Amino acid sequence: MSFNAVLSADALAIQARLDAALAGLDDQPVIHAMRYAVQGGKRLRGFLVLEGARMLGVSADRAISAAAAVEALHAYSLVHDDLPCMDNDDLRRGLPTVHVKWDEATAVLAGDALQTLAFDLLTDPALGEAQVRIALVAGLARASGAQGMVLGQALDIAAETAPVPLNLPQITRLQAGKTGALIGFSAKAGAVLAGADPAPLRAYADALGLAFQIWDDVLDVTGDAAKTGKRVGKDAGAGKATFVSLLGLDGAKARAAELVTQAESALSLYGAGAANLIAAARFAISRES
Repeated sequence: MSFNAVLSADALAIQARLDAALAGLDDQPVIHAMRYAVQGGKRLRGFLVLEGARMLGVSADRAISAAAAVEALHAYSLVHDDLPCMDNDDLRRGLPTVHVKWDEATAVLAGDALQTLAFDLLTDPALGEAQVRIALVAGLARASGAQGMVLGQALDIAAETAPVPLNLPQITRLQAGKTGALIGFSAKAGAVLAGADPAPLRAYADALGLAFQIWDDVLDVTGDAAKTGKRVGKDAGAGKATFVSLLGLDGAKARAAELVTQAESALSLYGAGAANLIAAARFAISRES
């Protein structure tokens, strides 16, 4: 089964798990907004959970709630990042953002509820013994909170009014939180489920997360809004320092390619079993959205 086929199949399975988790809830605007927010997307983070688990001998049926949890968490982050007080975006995945389709209060509440749904999903007994579920909860909390994604977003907001543009180490630190931390959790979750050493997957994820963000910066310069599903050129328009502004377009592409090579090397001990994870790293710097 090709990487694209596995990615698509996993996306459908993750959507079904999210749909099941949201089924039967009260018929309220906030619930409709939650369902809207979890539709679409590549589901790369959820794929990383499932593929890392499969590679280490854990079935997708056992890992699916963890994959759905990371996608619910990611959806919450996008809903909040799109708000006028954050990135002020009106388009996400080719559709109006949640606060545009409803209103800001509904968007805030929908994001809050999706965040709590993520941790609820990680209590699923199918994931394993209590200590496994606790480890997943703790890992997602660290990746998404003040040590990870939230810190990255705070640094990003602060950079908008900083008197001096960020330098390369500062941008790298920012993106390690904003984008890399959740990708890191996703890649390591399979090792947690399997009771395996997470170090190789951690090294893979560190390189993949940074390559993914560099490519986002590339797409902001070269991308087509019809394909990316969101506005492009906004970083340059805001005068923000990015990997492209500091390294140049060719330099940013070259750095992303180097990181993909690092990601591949980190998985060398798994041999052919890592083929789909390697394909995911290559996909990260060939995608158009």
